[in-house]
Amino acid sequence: MSMMNRRNVLVTGSLAAAGLATAVSVDQADANTLNPPAPETSAANPAGRFANQVVLITGATSGIGETTAKAFASKGAKVVFNGRRAQLGQQVESQIRDAGGDATYIQSDVRDPQQVEQLVQATLEQYGRLDIAFNNAGIFMTPVEIQEMDLDNYRDMMATNLDGVFYSMRYELPVMIEQGSGIIINMASVAGHRGFANTPHYNASKHGVIGLTKAAATANAKHNIRINSISPLAVDTPMLRRSFEYQGLTYEQMAPNFVTPRIMTTDEMARAVMFLASAEATAINGMDLDVTGGQLA
Repeated sequence: MSMMNRRNVLVTGSLAAAGLATAVSVDQADANTLNPPAPETSAANPAGRFANQVVLITGATSGIGETTAKAFASKGAKVVFNGRRAQLGQQVESQIRDAGGDATYIQSDVRDPQQVEQLVQATLEQYGRLDIAFNNAGIFMTPVEIQEMDLDNYRDMMATNLDGVFYSMRYELPVMIEQGSGIIINMASVAGHRGFANTPHYNASKHGVIGLTKAAATANAKHNIRINSISPLAVDTPMLRRSFEYQGLTYEQMAPNFVTPRIMTTDEMARAVMFLASAEATAINGMDLDVTGGQLA
């Protein structure tokens, strides 16, 4: 394989490693590449705009999920979140509460439908309703082509990224239908719009998420339920960094390949989720929101 072709394969594998619920600190050396413009503030987005709304987030022990949980809590929401790593989950819960927010961590695994059902039930038992769900939990694995893929790795990818979203909606929707309203946001990816050669398992899982989102949105609009997804590109997470390290790449090398030549932040993803969950997005349903900085244009 030529150096150029090899680099193209590495780039596409790295592009697919987006939308994962993990977080990482930003090195000072990355500041120019990573720091986005400061978010705008206005009277339309005051603190407390999600006051007393109950929000359920899967995969929120770090990364996009963690940032989104903290963001919702800071705006007055009552947040329930899960994840497999108890120590991290308890840490996030404590941080939210120490900041004056309302949060409950429940250790569970979205690959297990019974645990997902119990997660939704625990939310109802604690707060009595479910207003917003962000089905965010996901994983990424070492890039590999189909003929070389380990079958167990393939099954784990699909069980987490696709089945986990299905199970979540399977148990969230009856609650929302009964109460007559609800909002669901699912985590998709740029990989749900592309066919990256060396991440077919990840591509398949994220194409599936977008399909599930559209089907569920069409079926449940009559119940006053909106369902959308977001598709990130490369978001600053430990898993993205590990992917780059495995391939011998750096953020500085990769950023120029993007239409917006920088790595996105978890704060930007959280703001996109909150927009879709807000009163400003009442006409948006069945859409996959491009949060790639224009990569899908």
